[in-house]
Amino acid sequence: MAKTLRVTLVKSPIGAIPKQKKTVEALGLTKMNKTVELPDNNAVRGMIWHVNHLVKVEEVEE
Repeated sequence: MAKTLRVTLVKSPIGAIPKQKKTVEALGLTKMNKTVELPDNNAVRGMIWHVNHLVKVEEVEE
């Protein structure tokens, strides 16, 4: 597995349920097309799984 995941917000969470909005914010994604690099662990992957329809994920090999 990669050490880092590059997560980009590609769809607006405006119409999403409140829990998904908070998950997107907790991932550090505040604006459209913002990209953050997060550690590849089970907690982050679980958060991404819940909002996978709003984000694009790439594995980064370091």
